[in-house]
Amino acid sequence: MADSSFDIVSKVERQEVDNALNQASREISQRYDFKNVGASIAWSGERIEMRANSEERVKAILDVFESKLIKRGISLKALDAGEPQASGKEYKIFASLQEGISQENAKKIAKIIRDEGPKGVKAQVQGDELRVSSKSRDDLQAVIALIKGKDLDFAVQFVNYR
Repeated sequence: MADSSFDIVSKVERQEVDNALNQASREISQRYDFKNVGASIAWSGERIEMRANSEERVKAILDVFESKLIKRGISLKALDAGEPQASGKEYKIFASLQEGISQENAKKIAKIIRDEGPKGVKAQVQGDELRVSSKSRDDLQAVIALIKGKDLDFAVQFVNYR
């Protein structure tokens, strides 16, 4: 029997982020506490730009956006938001999306699987993802449970389970 396998990746569904951004923008335009303060949220190239006339309000915009991401099933670990920056009379926060598993993070996951996972499970780094394979599907399920149980500082998804 051939080995079963799956990939551990760190990807963000761009359309879902776009939907969350549009929902946040709609809520900001309708909420009373954001009226006449120049509050906005929009794409700025590959980053998301939030603006308002005070530091507290721009943080509130970030909070609204984060709540929309959570409702859409996107991990906040994938969002890398900076600190509020004063720009003239307004404050801005730039946020970017983290995608792909870096080499050191992939090695960290592989070490966790080697040390704590079932015997006979192999993990190899393939670019910005990690392929995990084993003869037993039960062992692969145990690895998924193990990785989900760890508090990693980046978002992971499990794809191509076969």
